[in-house]
Amino acid sequence: MYSLHLLLRASPAALLLILCLQLGTTKAQEDTTSQQLMTMDLQMLQIDGSDEATVVLQVSTDLRECMVIKCYLLSNIPIEGNFNYKFTSCLCNNSPKRFFWDLQTNSTVRVTAVVDVIRELNICPDDWAVIPIKANRFSLTKNLP
Repeated sequence: MYSLHLLLRASPAALLLILCLQLGTTKAQEDTTSQQLMTMDLQMLQIDGSDEATVVLQVSTDLRECMVIKCYLLSNIPIEGNFNYKFTSCLCNNSPKRFFWDLQTNSTVRVTAVVDVIRELNICPDDWAVIPIKANRFSLTKNLP
């Protein structure tokens, strides 16, 4: 009976060791990957001697899951035409998306491309898509001379 009592009694050193092992992180718990949720590239192509320009937005992701995204443009001055079009698409890691807007302006314009990750059905195959917890809006701003 006495030997059983010694086995069940824990010393302070053993308790400290167990506590340290419980608090330590393992390799399985660490997030060592640096996946980009979304990568955006905004280009503005202006035709020389003309007020017309084309805005090209390329969006890609490193996530294995697909996301439903809505892309649109904002500017510091009102612009008419297809500048106000909003595109909704399914973004997956194996297929980056490119969106095009044509605009006419005779002054310097500050254009912001906005990409929202949204919840919408019938966009991605079989309606399988994820929505990030931390961020669901991404933007990129450039000036058009």
